[in-house]
Amino acid sequence: MSRIILTAASRVGCVRSNNEDMVLAYDKFVRSDAHQTEFMTENIDRFVIALADGMGGHQAGEVASEETLSNLKFFIDDLPLGLASGEFHEMMMEWLKSINQIINSRGLVDKSKLEMGTTLVGVLYYGGRYYWMNCGDSRLYRLRDGKLTQITTDHSLHNMVDGKQKHSNVITNCIGAGIHNSYLDIFDFTDDMLAGDTYLLCSDGLNDMVADDIIERLLNEGCTANHLCEAAIENGGYDNVSTCVFHVVD
Repeated sequence: MSRIILTAASRVGCVRSNNEDMVLAYDKFVRSDAHQTEFMTENIDRFVIALADGMGGHQAGEVASEETLSNLKFFIDDLPLGLASGEFHEMMMEWLKSINQIINSRGLVDKSKLEMGTTLVGVLYYGGRYYWMNCGDSRLYRLRDGKLTQITTDHSLHNMVDGKQKHSNVITNCIGAGIHNSYLDIFDFTDDMLAGDTYLLCSDGLNDMVADDIIERLLNEGCTANHLCEAAIENGGYDNVSTCVFHVVD
């Protein structure tokens, strides 16, 4: 049993005219807003904390991120009880194929949404086990004993060339955007979760604007998700910025 304390925020930034990001903060969808809650896992058999960074131009990206998070919540809520870890993994792979087809199909029906897409990063709790997942370049970090570590690997051209060339805005994997072979990194990290850990989900609007060592310092100072968004905006806010911070208290 754990107590989870969670803050989430999503901001449009200083340059963009609309916000294509969205956060699913346990029981609330957050866009251009801030939210905080806490809950116990004692009587809960599943929940989702996830973040999606939409792409595809005005309105299309925000449709892709919202559709993906809404579909994910419905899917997890509707799963039968008792799936083993391997079965859960297989179900998530099937979900990815389904949502990818849905997002791509929306673009074929409505040309204004052609090749819209979204990243997805999240933490899933099901059957007493914790899983993290990633598709794209949004990130999951962990703060443990004051040290910040990136848990996910960016699916980006910049990462593929070992950072030797700057392609920070070119992603190699996402949901939709005309991609038919999207993949999902998903790992059971239950045995590596400790009381006192803090986890951060963020869109690249944070890590492109605020260096990891500064994010580490801010989290150690107890900053909320909204404080982190403010730091990105103060540094230029060139993109939408969304964050979700949750603490595992006990």
